[in-house]
Amino acid sequence: MAKFRFEDLEIWKMAIAIANELFDVADRLEEKHLYRFAEQLRGAGMSMSNNIAEGSGSVSKNEFFQFLNIARRSTFENANILILLKMRSLVSETEVSKVMDELDHLCRKITRFQQSLK
Repeated sequence: MAKFRFEDLEIWKMAIAIANELFDVADRLEEKHLYRFAEQLRGAGMSMSNNIAEGSGSVSKNEFFQFLNIARRSTFENANILILLKMRSLVSETEVSKVMDELDHLCRKITRFQQSLK
């Protein structure tokens, strides 16, 4: 099977693992018929790994940098969604805390990776 270069990037591996966790949260939201919350969370979750993957196919460092910027901004979007879900008592404090730490770690790694492209 073919392998794409993004599959070797640590930031992509982290992003897709977090997205998988967010999908689990979204599945539970759908069980409560909260479809809009679920879809927003899935979209923002996929945006992180999708933009890292898409950017890795760029022909220039500047273009890749911009895709990484979108992926980084998606970590903030996911954090915002989780905060709102916690406020509405739709996810536990423990789960939010864990994923927020993972999002923060990913965000910092993306920033460092961007700096390496300059």
